[in-house]
Amino acid sequence: MTTIAGDVLLPLPDLRDTAAVVISDLTKTFTTARSTMTALSRIDLTIRRGEFLCVVGPSGCGKTTLLNILGGLEDATSGTVTTNLESNGQPHRSIVFQEHGIFPWMTVLENAAFGLRARGIDAQTRRSIAAAVLAQVGLTGFENAYPRELSGGMRQRVNLARAFANDPQMLLMDEPFASLDEQTKLIIQDDLLQIWESNRKTVLFITHSVDEAIRLSDRIIVMTSRPGRIKEQIDVNLPRPRQVFDLQNNPDFIRIREQVWAALKQEVLSMRGKPVGTK
Repeated sequence: MTTIAGDVLLPLPDLRDTAAVVISDLTKTFTTARSTMTALSRIDLTIRRGEFLCVVGPSGCGKTTLLNILGGLEDATSGTVTTNLESNGQPHRSIVFQEHGIFPWMTVLENAAFGLRARGIDAQTRRSIAAAVLAQVGLTGFENAYPRELSGGMRQRVNLARAFANDPQMLLMDEPFASLDEQTKLIIQDDLLQIWESNRKTVLFITHSVDEAIRLSDRIIVMTSRPGRIKEQIDVNLPRPRQVFDLQNNPDFIRIREQVWAALKQEVLSMRGKPVGTK
């Protein structure tokens, strides 16, 4: 368990039964020789253990910055991030980016097992684990293929398989399906939900798609335009397990979409300098 406040370690409250991550009064400012820009302002957020949390907001609102801070890739300017992730020999977190990020010189199986190899897991065990996760994402039979031989959707499945095979306590996902066509995106969203249902990892998922957020999440965080603040938190009370192909015309899905868009619309239009209600 760690708390980050710049470079200062702080004592932790006992959150074992309540939260995986607690973010308190977090602000992130970027300073260059020419200007200062505040990306995030006074974020307070608790991510529950085993929760699938999606974050939506207009471009430039700090969604990816928030993920990078949680992933240890950026430091907060002020505020704290308290994590309560018991490793048990597992990595605390894995990050899945929009780019596929798989190694072109490795086979599908080698890519899926990469994190396990880095952790020193023996060859037989890591092959067994990687093959099982590849089967969950429909890539059985492609273990010895190379990324250049796969479609974009299949490469992103390899990326998912690598993240889940490594068995992290928390998954941080930054628009991982944004570059895919809509049909492929639906299939991989369904793959993701099926894997997630089997282990209920804590997930923070960044997306620009309201529909994607509703299909996947337990809760949606709507952020304001820059500087990013949390505007609204919306529970997604759709039963699990879910079949993404069956949700689109579900009355509750439509109701939640209207609720999210009502919160998001003003922020999106403000990026264009237009007040709400204008065309």
